[in-house]
Amino acid sequence: MDLGAATLAIGGAIGLALALFGVKMLVSGRAPASTLRNFPGVRAAALYHLLFGAALLLMVVGQALMAGTASTVTTAVAIVLVAVALIRYRPRRGRPREDA
Repeated sequence: MDLGAATLAIGGAIGLALALFGVKMLVSGRAPASTLRNFPGVRAAALYHLLFGAALLLMVVGQALMAGTASTVTTAVAIVLVAVALIRYRPRRGRPREDA
């Protein structure tokens, strides 16, 4: 396995892990405290991770399995997913909430 194929395999595994983490948060309605600290809610955190994971998976599939126009379209769709994640569901650092 050459370096390019290994990089694609690692990227695909990371994308799959992120997407599954997002799906798990959406289904369970819960997220780790360290994740929730940076997001306004569980749904935003879940969709952020899901969109980034799906985008990374699309990039890997587009580069590894497709060629020409199909690869370009797949990459464009992945960029749109990342843009939606960054604009709509981006992490927000706010003041820590006080439990009173």
